[in-house]
Amino acid sequence: MAQERTRRVALWLVLFCLALWLPGFFSLPPGDRDESRFAQASKQMNETGDYVRIMNGAEPRLRKPIGIYWLQAAAAAEAAGPGLCNPIWPYRIPSLLGGLLAVLATYRAGLLLTTTLRQAGLAAGMLAACVLLTAETHIAKTDAALLGAVTLAMTVLARAWLGEAVGGGRAALFWLALAGGVLLKGPIAPAVLGLTAAALCVWERRAGWLAALRPSWGVPLLLAATLPWFVAIGLATHGAFFADALGRDLAGKLAGGAESHGAPPGLHLLLLPLLAFPSTIPVLAGLPCAWASRRERATRFLIAWALPSWLMFEAVPTKLPHYTLPLYPALFLLAARGLDRAPSRRTALVARAALLLATVAIGLASAGLPVLLHGAWWLGLPSLAASALAGWFAWRGRLAAALCAAVPLYAGLLQLELPNLHALWIGPRLVAALRQDWPASNPRGAGLAVAGYAEPSLVFLAGTQTQLLPDGAQAARALQAGIATAVVVSDRELGRFADAARPLGLHYRIAATVSGFNPSRGRWVALNLVLPNLVLR
Repeated sequence: MAQERTRRVALWLVLFCLALWLPGFFSLPPGDRDESRFAQASKQMNETGDYVRIMNGAEPRLRKPIGIYWLQAAAAAEAAGPGLCNPIWPYRIPSLLGGLLAVLATYRAGLLLTTTLRQAGLAAGMLAACVLLTAETHIAKTDAALLGAVTLAMTVLARAWLGEAVGGGRAALFWLALAGGVLLKGPIAPAVLGLTAAALCVWERRAGWLAALRPSWGVPLLLAATLPWFVAIGLATHGAFFADALGRDLAGKLAGGAESHGAPPGLHLLLLPLLAFPSTIPVLAGLPCAWASRRERATRFLIAWALPSWLMFEAVPTKLPHYTLPLYPALFLLAARGLDRAPSRRTALVARAALLLATVAIGLASAGLPVLLHGAWWLGLPSLAASALAGWFAWRGRLAAALCAAVPLYAGLLQLELPNLHALWIGPRLVAALRQDWPASNPRGAGLAVAGYAEPSLVFLAGTQTQLLPDGAQAARALQAGIATAVVVSDRELGRFADAARPLGLHYRIAATVSGFNPSRGRWVALNLVLPNLVLR
């Protein structure tokens, strides 16, 4: 009977995840910049048949290992198709499956690390409904998949720590999950797992419990699963991958705020109430409760999972909100363990204030975006109402109801509001105009050149052969020489294009003008689709 109840809760968690995450999954256009860069590189693998090197257009992409590209290429194998008909959602499938794996692994870990089935289910539900994971399941990049790999490995590590039986199959699962994390995002999974194990060994001054993981053959299994690609990419790039991924990307993030993402220590903690919403109160209230009960073995494991790695991420100068995502299962498990313990008055006041701020921030963003982006003013009202409802339930301590209220919140935001804020989606609108004006004999997007706009979503949608040119003058020369059969020129470059076209005797027409807001640059842009007069509708 108990096993049947356990399986029933797992099934409900799967259905809950789908209700939370499927809205917007198919309808949100490709985002700039990371999502489109990852998806474009994966698409090129299918187009070229080269599954070792990672290319984005003509440029090598050498910052991350191969794991996410293999997963996306497999998921999108039937969707790579013509450049002008290339949906983004297949490339998001690994993110959704990674999030689902993380939720189910959190539930399994909760059965070990919490005291009741209800606590385990609520911890997994809090992870599923939080703002951060919901956002990551809608983005075709590494972080949700990495969360799944780390949480799965942590579940096995918890069994070993608690003295539960860890057979050869579970030990192999641990090392393979760690290998998956390495292939997804390099050192992050080993760092989080290694810091957890090291903290536990230091805390109790013993390390013998790690023998249950069979490192004598587990480490060779890890190397066998990861080294072949690292050797292959080293040979294929003559060592450039390691120089770029380690010497530039990783070292740059450790040395300073790479790509203008620098922030002082404490930013991740400041963002936690918003990113954990609607479970802000139990998460914040659970932290002092966890420290008070640190003598309990399960609590020590969760503190070791969360605290050392959190300090590491706070110490790294480069900060992005998703960096701490591998630690969220531990925070929600600690929150679930503290549900039956009354927090101090001060803790309760801080948690309630943080919930109020998070609710107001989500509500204002939902209501304000359509106004700022010149969309229909009412688009944000459903998500505004749902965020208020979720915040109200959370304020009253009705956690399960607050989690359920996240379903209409994300449906309103991700399915109704964001896809219909047309000013955000410049690339899809340009490609729609291109389909109307480009000859049917050019179905794969060969011959498109772009000047004054370099966002990767346009390359992903319009085709791999799309050329990004430095200025409008080169766009005019490309159109005159037939190198490009159509060009996209921003308003800023249109004058240079006209000046260069005049002495070339180039006759052209502006077939369409698309204006919108470029969030990557934080400014409004206007792009012109320019065709030679010889190209007729």
